[in-house]
Amino acid sequence: MKPQLLKVPYGPDHSFGVRKEMSPNVNNRWHYHPEIELIHFHSGSGTQFIGDHISQFEAGDIVLVGCNLPHFWKYDDEYSSSPVRPNPFATVIHFFENFIGERFLHLPESRHIKNLLEKAKRGILLKGVIANEIGDLMDKIYQAEGIYKIVGLITCLSEFALCENLIPLSSLGFKYGFPEADNKRINDVYNYSFNNFHQKIKLSEVAAIAQMTSNSFCRYFKYHTGKTYSDFLMEIRIGYACKLLIANKTSVKQICYESGFNNFSCFHRYFKKLTGKTPQSYQKEYK
Repeated sequence: MKPQLLKVPYGPDHSFGVRKEMSPNVNNRWHYHPEIELIHFHSGSGTQFIGDHISQFEAGDIVLVGCNLPHFWKYDDEYSSSPVRPNPFATVIHFFENFIGERFLHLPESRHIKNLLEKAKRGILLKGVIANEIGDLMDKIYQAEGIYKIVGLITCLSEFALCENLIPLSSLGFKYGFPEADNKRINDVYNYSFNNFHQKIKLSEVAAIAQMTSNSFCRYFKYHTGKTYSDFLMEIRIGYACKLLIANKTSVKQICYESGFNNFSCFHRYFKKLTGKTPQSYQKEYK
């Protein structure tokens, strides 16, 4: 789909931007920008779209998004409707690859940072204890002044580059760049899917949202997103099921129905196909 170019605001006396997001869904639309984005989620949860990747995000996660890679984060409704809170939802840093000059990334001492930014073109997820350590470095950048901000960002990227278990997000073959006329149509399909995935969605219904016949819509959606609509819908449902399994407030069978499935064996099969685990083993492993 066609992402929107977002202009990232920061002052003329700063070489990069860092801010605290005090409300969710500040930029909850499919967008991209020439700056690299580093985000640390302090609270809340929801669904993240990074290139052609869809999954759940949660507090503690850190994501590094390369320049011009389309993305957005949609917080769960319980956070979207909440008033502005005294504590931030996320810390966000935007910087250009050459924020410290054209030669920096070509130095032998910074080769590991260059490799990290190359990997970030697909999007990178960091979780666990090491994510908290990188998050602390991001907070120090936010609090620093003058040249110490730059030193802090270099340190943060250097430590990030040395982390193990970096999780790539978007696929290697992901491509984007489509006519502007397709932007509203695809976004309408996305919004309809998010609002109705809990129940059965007929292909004719979603095709009508796109003002197409069912067959034309199937070809259109596959061409513009690289996946079938049924696969897209299944990823949303399984992602939501993962969130409910982690919350552990209801039975697996009830989670099946709340996620939009009307057949437990079908739910079990698709869950294992997308996660590599059964719902029960996924829940047990998370605990």
